[in-house]
Amino acid sequence: MYKFEPQRIQLGISACLLGQQVRFDGGHKNSVYCQQALRQHFDFVPVCPEMAIGMGAPRKSIRQVRRGDEIRIQSRDASLDVTESLQSFSEQKVAELGFLSGYLLCAKSPTCGMERVTVYKEGGDQGNRSGIGVFAKALMQRWPQLPVEEEGRLNDLVIRENFFTRVYAFHDWQCLLHSGLSLHKLTQFHARYKYLLLAHSPAQYRQLGPLLAEGGEDLQETARRYFEGFMEALKNKASRRNHTSALQHIQGYFKQKLTKAQKSELSQAIDEYRQGLQPLLVPLTLIKHYLREHPQPYIAAQVYLNPHPQELKLRYAY
Repeated sequence: MYKFEPQRIQLGISACLLGQQVRFDGGHKNSVYCQQALRQHFDFVPVCPEMAIGMGAPRKSIRQVRRGDEIRIQSRDASLDVTESLQSFSEQKVAELGFLSGYLLCAKSPTCGMERVTVYKEGGDQGNRSGIGVFAKALMQRWPQLPVEEEGRLNDLVIRENFFTRVYAFHDWQCLLHSGLSLHKLTQFHARYKYLLLAHSPAQYRQLGPLLAEGGEDLQETARRYFEGFMEALKNKASRRNHTSALQHIQGYFKQKLTKAQKSELSQAIDEYRQGLQPLLVPLTLIKHYLREHPQPYIAAQVYLNPHPQELKLRYAY
């Protein structure tokens, strides 16, 4: 039985991505990235809906078919229909996954595809890519703030960085709730995420502060509304413009500490990043260097400086 573990981040994952031979042809879609780069950082929780309902491998392939106003999950010749079985399993299974901090899905699958799953016309081989896998849909409906992504899309470095930023933030929130929610902890959480939120969505950041300030008697409801807005903000991909603004805000904390030459060096690094001449790591590394020389507790606590382990090499996208 799985449960939430503050010390380890648990990711749900389509079992075929871990090399398990669960696909309809008895094969797999082993992900080298998941196996080699991610395993040391995450505990995987594999799921294969088709195997879970007893279809076995190899088996008849299934697909989504539009029949009137509903989508059926059936074999090409319609001799096998597993719609109700998959829906029942999916609803039951996702209800048990509240301990997860994210989920990686197999693309194009009629059960696990996050988007653009082919939906065929009844009795034919023509279709359009408008579907969502039945398990993926149940997962995202049950846990709307949970970071969910298709493994193949992680080849896009910006999408990859955004996904894992959300995973680590989601787990941080779970740890807060696990330790016992209080308004003080909620306010501290918001303070630590100031510059990360500004990099992703300044507008959302400006809305979240007043929400906490207003408070209210129902702390659970305040926390729910806050976290909903928090995760929506992080879904926005951080832009170069917003990163530059966040860096300049942080730079202001050192204006009384740095020499004229150091100020110039940091300003130049930030401006070269703004122009696309340097990666984000250049001004960030310089800020961390000055932070060691001139400690600033508020800045040192900012998640923005280290939103995920350096070993994952995620900030090379910017």
